[in-house]
Amino acid sequence: MGVVPARVDIGNTDEIRHRLTRDGAVVLTGLDTTSDALVAAAATVLGPRLRQLHPLRQRTSQDGKSVHLHADSFDVVVDVGGVQHRRRDPDEDYVAIQCVQPPTSGGESFVADAYRFVDDCTTADPELREFLTQADVDLYGGWGALRGLPATPRVSRHVEYTRTGRRIVRRTDGAAPLHRDPDAEHIQTMLGRFQKAVHDLEGALPRFELAEGDILFLDNYRCWHGREPHTGDRSVRIVTLRSSDAR
Repeated sequence: MGVVPARVDIGNTDEIRHRLTRDGAVVLTGLDTTSDALVAAAATVLGPRLRQLHPLRQRTSQDGKSVHLHADSFDVVVDVGGVQHRRRDPDEDYVAIQCVQPPTSGGESFVADAYRFVDDCTTADPELREFLTQADVDLYGGWGALRGLPATPRVSRHVEYTRTGRRIVRRTDGAAPLHRDPDAEHIQTMLGRFQKAVHDLEGALPRFELAEGDILFLDNYRCWHGREPHTGDRSVRIVTLRSSDAR
């Protein structure tokens, strides 16, 4: 279920869209290392389907630890001059990550097809599949103390569908049982089981490197991504997106 995204020049729009649809991920090449490149890439890949582009984030780490498989999502609403603005959305359906500065060594990326993970659970672990598709959780309850995170719990299942039929497979370390849920103990146990299954999967996934300027463009409903630890400074820019067929 590992994905090695094809490397496609930004000028080949048809091939980019074909690969993204087929594999859930693609690496865009031939781009400048600028914040404008992420915005241009989003418009190029999604075209008229692009509905919302959240604020760009730049992350720099020195001798960084590994990042486990995850899907990007968050729920942050801020007040700017008396007007509420959504800076992150639980239903971001695409994410673009540009390599600004590769590390001295390490930092290889890896991507998993979450659809296949869930489908494989049908025979490999039916109880886990039932949990992922049937149990409600507080999607960000584990991060409840973070400033800016709404106080109202975000109730969700790990596997859901949009009204247009797109499947969503969520993966976040912030999930927690609902407050006073009578099944809280079981749900906490299954969250741990889910995390272990995902962490066990990581070792078998193929690794790939991002060169300076490369953009990893992901279907955030379908693919989870992570990276290896690294030495030296590593810097990336990230933008999360919503398309017209997001939930």
